[in-house]
Parts: sequence; structure tokens; C-alpha cells
Amino acid sequence: MGYPGKNHKQYQSPKRRFEKGRITDERKIAIDFGLRNKKEIWKATHILRRHRQGARNILAMISGGIDEERIDDRREELLQHLQRYAIIGAGATIDDVLSLTVNQILERRLQTIVYRKGLARSPKQARQLIGHGHIAINGRRVSVPGYMVTRAEEEQIGYYQTSPLSSESNPERGRINNVRA
Repeated sequence: MGYPGKNHKQYQSPKRRFEKGRITDERKIAIDFGLRNKKEIWKATHILRRHRQGARNILAMISGGIDEERIDDRREELLQHLQRYAIIGAGATIDDVLSLTVNQILERRLQTIVYRKGLARSPKQARQLIGHGHIAINGRRVSVPGYMVTRAEEEQIGYYQTSPLSSESNPERGRINNVRA
């Protein structure tokens, strides 16, 4: 184990740097979700890889005949974690975890949810509003576009109370509503 206070790399870059298919897929994902660089995609891929590895370990424990109680604890822990972030549904199984995609992970970012809820005109504007402190979750300002939003927090996303955008008379709010109409 490493020192817990030390920051470690949270992503793994691709083995082949210039693979055309991967580059075009990453470009499309970056445009759809308004990501700043490929590193954000690689971080989401790393999160997905960790969850899928956990699911594969559980399946290996099942086939290896490990204690059923331990298997059930690990299975419930993994499924509850993914359900808390609304990545999978309530009746999901380990096979559903193995079929997850990067898009499902990126859908849970604050930046994406702000755009999908209609609080911004585009994913890039959602990123800007978050970075400038106009967005709050449960009344608390959040300035991290990559913040993973839980199911409970999703309903509490809105404009920060002292933000000029919290007023309905703000001209930018009119533009945002016109784009959504």
C-alpha cells in the first residue's frame, strides 16, 4: 500500500497513441459532453475499469467457492455504490455492471446534469457556470464540473442564491430558456 496522503494518477493513458478509431470516438464523446481534454475521458474510463474489475472479482469468487456471506457483502457493496450514483437501476445484477459504458459514467458528472436539466445552453456553458460559482447543490456552491452527482443530490441542483442567474429577470436566463423551447 502507498502512503494515503500522496496523490496518484487517476487515469491511464492509451497504449497506442495514434489509433484512429479510438481518437474519433474520444472526439465525439468530448464534444457531446463538453469535456476540456482527453484526460477527462480517461478518468471516466478508469472509474469504469475499477467497477468492472470489482464485478469480475466477485464472479471469480463465486466460481472459486469462496464464503457466500463474503460474496454477498461485496456484491451488495458494489451494486449499492453504483445505485447511489444512479449509474445502474434498482434491480441490476453483476452482469449489468460488466455491460456499463463510459457514457453512463459521464452522464453523472455535474456538468452534464446541469446541461440536461436546462440550466445552461450547452455543455460548455454548463462548465463555465459551474466554474464561475453560479451552480449550487442543496444551497452549497460547487465549482467542480467533474463532480459525480448522487441520486439524492440530483433534485437539489440549481443556481446559487447570490448568483445573478438566480433571478428570473436576468437576460441570460431568457436566452437559456429560448434555446430549450
